[in-house]
This record gives sequence, structure tokens and C-alpha cells, in this order.
Amino acid sequence: MATFYNQATLSYNGNVTNSNIISGELLEVLSATKTAVMDDYTANDDITYVISIINSGATAFTGLTITDNLGSYAFGLGNLVPLTYATGSVRYYINGVLQTAPTVTAGPPLVISGIDVPANGNAMIMYEVNANSFAPLGVGDTIVNEAEITGGGLSSPLAVTETISTEDKAVLTISKAVSPSTVTENGQLTYTFTIQNSGNTAAVATDNVILTDTFDPILDPIAVTFNSVSWSDPTNYSYNSATGEFTTVAGEITVPPATYTQDAVFGNWIINPGVSTLVITGTV
Repeated sequence: MATFYNQATLSYNGNVTNSNIISGELLEVLSATKTAVMDDYTANDDITYVISIINSGATAFTGLTITDNLGSYAFGLGNLVPLTYATGSVRYYINGVLQTAPTVTAGPPLVISGIDVPANGNAMIMYEVNANSFAPLGVGDTIVNEAEITGGGLSSPLAVTETISTEDKAVLTISKAVSPSTVTENGQLTYTFTIQNSGNTAAVATDNVILTDTFDPILDPIAVTFNSVSWSDPTNYSYNSATGEFTTVAGEITVPPATYTQDAVFGNWIINPGVSTLVITGTV
């Protein structure tokens, strides 16, 4: 509810007189909320937003427009936009019934126009965005996403906001290399496993990271190092020289978190993964 004031002016023969000031209350019947289906994100993650608009009045609102800033934030003398609209993802419902897709301008800002809300009814607009290279990724970082609903007889813009936070976890990938690529019988072969963590949280012992492999050809004997420290069987791993099956002990592999650097000129975030290396050398 908003209070408004009004005063009239009367002019005659060079004279001016003012009326009394009257006041009234403008009852706002349209309300809205914005919610992220999942309230956290990682690099390149998909995020789904839902804007719900409720009309408690006896008159329909037609031709509303939603303008979404896609999380725009200040950087240097300008702004960066950490979210990118996923083309074709908008879904528009009136009273729970799917409607023809409204007009969409991807932006930024994202503009969705042609939204109607019936009397004593509701409209729901769902759409997906992607966390791009301008999305901050450190522990505790957030994206504040704001949207304004305008037009359709609204006396003033209706603002909705949703904040999502980084998902603080390890995100691991593994690659394997062999050296040499050609080896003679009774020769030496080395497998190098590089484990990278692009997440903002270290992979620690309680994460129970386990690496398994079955060597073909079988290596016997083998020597194992993890981050240049010698490992032994069965303290750090188990190895069956009859089958070539190798398994690390749960929790022995740990990987430091990534670090993130924001480009001073362009503002994009550069991921510097945390790295751990497992090296296994054996005789074919």
C-alpha cells in the first residue's frame, strides 16, 4: 500500500491560490517473488530461476515486462554480467497452464515481454541461465540477481531479487599418461595420473578419494609416489601382481583447492586448478 498526495492550483486575474492537500492510499494488488531452484552454483553451472506473480485484484494485468540484470555488478568503470541466458529456456504459465512462449531479448539485460496475469490469478515464468567466466567462484562468493516488472498498468516497477552462493566443494578430474609409449619386454613403464581440482574446497582425507586401475600389461614389481613422496603397500595402496589391479587406500589421495584470478582488464575469472600427481613405475 502506498500513500499519494495531491493539490490543485487556481489562477485568476494574476492571482494564484492553492487548494487544500488531499491524500489517499493506493492499494497494490500485484506481488511477485523470484527464486532459484538451486541456490548454489559452480563454474559453468546451469541455474533455473522462477518468477511468480500473483494478482489479488479484480482486474487483469496485461502486457507486463520483466527486465533481469543477470547479476550485473560493478567492475572498474563499468559492469560485468556473470549470467548468460540459455536460449529458448523460458516457460510461461498462467494459473498453472503452459502458455505460448513470450517475447525474449537475451540481452544483457534479459527482457521478457508480453506477460499477462489474470484477475485473482497468477503467472509463473521459468528460465535458465549459465554461470559464465565473470561469475565469482571463491568460498562465500555470491551472485545477486535482480529483476523489475513494469508496464501493464503498474503504478511503479515491482522489484524482485534472488541471491545464490558458490557451492563450496572439490571438483575433480583425472588424466593419465604413459611413458614410454613403446616398451620392450622386461622394460620399464611409467604411468602418471594427474588429478586436478577446479573447486574452491580441497579434497581431503574424509572425502575418501579412491583411484583404481588394472594394468595391462601387468607391472611387477612397481614403485609408487604421490606428490613425489614414496608410497607403500598396504599402507597407501593395494596391488595384485597376478591380475594387475591397483587401488589406493581411501583418503590417501588429497588435492588442494583451486585459486581464482580476475583479469585486471577484462574482468573474467581464471581458474588455476589445484593439482596432485600419482606416479607408478613398474617392469613389464
